[in-house]
Amino acid sequence: MKSGIYDILKARFLINEEANAAKNWRFIVFIIFLAILMIANTQRYEQKVFRIVALTNEVKELRSKFVDKRSQLMKLKMESTVSQKMEAKGIFPASVPPVKIKVSKEEEKSFFNKIWH
Repeated sequence: MKSGIYDILKARFLINEEANAAKNWRFIVFIIFLAILMIANTQRYEQKVFRIVALTNEVKELRSKFVDKRSQLMKLKMESTVSQKMEAKGIFPASVPPVKIKVSKEEEKSFFNKIWH
């Protein structure tokens, strides 16, 4: 038992021909390869997580900008804002409300016939 532990601590299983050292070396290289592969996968996963967090923050920022710009647009589209800006240019709102003009199909046909003939 004692000699077995000493052999392991002194790494005799890696140099001893009787213990088939080549198989042990292959197994160690395989374990090292798996460890490197696992570390690389973890690194890629963490990079993707950081990218997702950055994109999420960017989406939140852009969404807040969108809401801000939309509220500014609503203020600009208000009739009072438009009329104030037009008054500065000398254009005032009409005192008479607009009237809707209705055209029937027969009048429309006769109008186009007059134009083409």
